[in-house]
Amino acid sequence: MKTFYITTPIYYPSSNLHIGNSYTTVAADAVARYKRMRGYDVMFLTGLDEHGQKIAQTAEKEGITPQEHVDKICKSTKELWKLMNISYDKFIRTTDDYHVKSVQKIFKKLYDKGEIYKGEYKGMYCTPCEAFWTKTQLVDGKCPDCGREVTEMSEEAYFFRLSKYADRLLELYKNNPDFLQPASRVNEMINNFIKPGLEDLCVSRTSVKWGIPVDFDPEHVIYVWIDALSNYITALGYGSDDESLYKKYWPADVHLMAKDIVRFHSIIWPAILMALDEPLPKKIFAHGWLMFDGDKMSKSKGNVVDPVVLSDRYSVDAIRYYLLKEIPFGTDGSFTNRAFINRINSDLANDLGNLVSRSVSMAVKYFGGDIPAKRESGEYDDDLISTAAAVKAEVEEHLDGLQFTKALTSLWRLISRANKYIDETVPWVLGKDESKKDRLACVIYNLCETLRIISVLLTPFMPHTAESIQKQIGVSGDEITWDSTERFGAHTGSGISKGENLFPRLDTEKELEELQALLEKSNKQAKKAVKEEKSNTAESMQKPQIEIDDFLRSELTVCKVIDCEKIEKADKLLKFTLFDGSSERTVVSGIAKYYSPDELKGHNVIVVTNLKPAKLRGVESNGMILSADTPDGGIKVVFADDIPAGGKLR
Repeated sequence: MKTFYITTPIYYPSSNLHIGNSYTTVAADAVARYKRMRGYDVMFLTGLDEHGQKIAQTAEKEGITPQEHVDKICKSTKELWKLMNISYDKFIRTTDDYHVKSVQKIFKKLYDKGEIYKGEYKGMYCTPCEAFWTKTQLVDGKCPDCGREVTEMSEEAYFFRLSKYADRLLELYKNNPDFLQPASRVNEMINNFIKPGLEDLCVSRTSVKWGIPVDFDPEHVIYVWIDALSNYITALGYGSDDESLYKKYWPADVHLMAKDIVRFHSIIWPAILMALDEPLPKKIFAHGWLMFDGDKMSKSKGNVVDPVVLSDRYSVDAIRYYLLKEIPFGTDGSFTNRAFINRINSDLANDLGNLVSRSVSMAVKYFGGDIPAKRESGEYDDDLISTAAAVKAEVEEHLDGLQFTKALTSLWRLISRANKYIDETVPWVLGKDESKKDRLACVIYNLCETLRIISVLLTPFMPHTAESIQKQIGVSGDEITWDSTERFGAHTGSGISKGENLFPRLDTEKELEELQALLEKSNKQAKKAVKEEKSNTAESMQKPQIEIDDFLRSELTVCKVIDCEKIEKADKLLKFTLFDGSSERTVVSGIAKYYSPDELKGHNVIVVTNLKPAKLRGVESNGMILSADTPDGGIKVVFADDIPAGGKLR
């Protein structure tokens, strides 16, 4: 049996997912369902990326452990996918034990092959937060978390030799034009990232604790690039004692994702696989963003659409249909309340709903739900039948190309043709003439048979709706396989019964008011939570409270400045040689802007002497000199010249 492996990105569980996250997963689900119906052995993978500093910080604010936080988000995510009728085959969590062990093996394999080496990661360091930041992440030049001053320094880290794979990546794009889609993404990757020069990639941190430790160097935690990206193969057992699923399904047929993470998947991930000597995925498809009224969704902006809230009022299939029909896959799109209501009324209620209701009602009215075998063909039949055959081929072509909008447009062409067929054949007129009974039977049969084909082709997109149609027209088993749509006439013509309307028509203006109020209420709660979080963070920044035991853990020692000098190519840093009463130590401090070395020599200063050593511009610093901010924006060192070196502050 042919296999098909499709993945979504693993989502970052800092908070509950919104409809933008659902977009990728609904698209992947439609493909997975389609491929299963075509006879493929499908593996559909989704999951959560559960490690990282942000997770730890969020959990700390909630007063729970990081594991408790991700467990909570995992539960809500699985509930959301169940609600959205997502038929995933495996849900991976990067905290899963099998993933942890496999990632450690992958890291070790790359290290043993010389693809990973130990070096120094340079950045802006916040000592109280023990965190590195890039200059662009700083807020007014200060730590974005606590608002304190940062110092340019370095941290020991492992690096992946990404730079050596630039030429191979260019060759990959050249020789495999379908590898990265849409095609516009290829030029973006080449011109914006590869040609300007790839730098080796930092793949471990010592300042991040919530993650997978490097087993042969446990001070280091494996960073997201290897941890998260490797999920696509660890989920299949790569690096475990049983790699049978990996051998069966890899390489992936397609990785689906939003465009903001395409660089990681089309540059870093292929390079890692090349380094491992493993096959590359066959295709990477990066769709556009789903926005709200043209603006990117954000809880702080109050414009997030919660699919759970939406589904409480409307059917899940209405949401799935809107996501897949409204936005051409690969381009940016927008969720708007009016467009959503219009799609329900126009496409689902008027077109599909009316076709089902009229066809089934007439089958029950004229034949009691069992259409007689004696039927008389006539005008318009052939065109309806040929349209059904053509639409099936179009839907297959478009689904194979991940063009969901085009596939649904083709399917709605058949729905429109069937509605037109009713108007052309006027069955209500035929029903008044007993001599036209056989012709009426043919017309009603053709309508129900067309509905059978429509329901099968609709299944990947709207599974609940397809099932409801099939129940009303009395088909099951071999009558609803994908292959059954090859032949017009598979319906037995019996077992038809009227059900509830699929999509009742909505009062547009009234519904818009209700929907607006619903989303505003939901977003008001979300904004309040964000505001409270920011307020709590700000308050904790302004009035930090610690236990006395926390303070007592700091060792404050008076040290004499034996020597002081500037550090080459570091305008802000001074290198101190200090005597702490028993031995000499080196400390680096970022006060060169405020003091010359000669101003500090001979003075006694107060030093935190039990800090973990840190490297700044290649110099190991063993402590921190205390200083104070001045009203004019300067810094003043706290001198203690009347206390001998070695004195302890209490």
